[in-house]
Amino acid sequence: MSKLRVNSFSISLDGYGAGPDQSLSNPLGVGGPALHGWMTKTRTFHQRVLGKDGGATGPDDDFAVRGFANVGAWILGRNMFSPSRGAWPDDGWKGWWGDNPPYHTDVFVLTHHARAPIEMDGGTTFHFVTSGIDDALRLAKASANGRDVRLGGGISTIRQYLQAQLIDEMHLAISPVLLGRGEHLLAGIDLPALGYTCAQSVASPEATHVTILRG
Repeated sequence: MSKLRVNSFSISLDGYGAGPDQSLSNPLGVGGPALHGWMTKTRTFHQRVLGKDGGATGPDDDFAVRGFANVGAWILGRNMFSPSRGAWPDDGWKGWWGDNPPYHTDVFVLTHHARAPIEMDGGTTFHFVTSGIDDALRLAKASANGRDVRLGGGISTIRQYLQAQLIDEMHLAISPVLLGRGEHLLAGIDLPALGYTCAQSVASPEATHVTILRG
């Protein structure tokens, strides 16, 4: 049965998934890139995102590998695709990742503004969903054809799916970083009341990996 999963989502020790003052030149906000140090050193990141050899193996890479296993479609919030707001500008923007994004599946982008799908190299097609999180999940599961759907973020999108009790599994990588401000992932969300429990915790020198399951 297809699951909705969050994988390799980095947060700070004080719970922030992005820093303050996000911008086109600093999309993760002040201090945000430090959250992902554990990931950028892995072999999986080198292969799937950078398209080259190298990178470390070990617990961090093991979780990165698990994040891509059995994924048949993705869901992203608009901010994970583009820095623009409002109606889509005619600027040729096709995402943060170049011509061959690391998804290699259909990707369903939540937005309030319709636009035509964008086909990319490597099997990625971005579809833009204006009818809300339930429709995005329905479309993604249909595209995944029995495989899982990975929810890539950002913070607001994950919070919506959590509060709707639609996420089946969530892997958080807690980096040894304090941000103080930014976008908080779990503020005001009572995970136990929503049926979530911590199923696994694995520490590496770069992060503490926590797996949270529902049901």
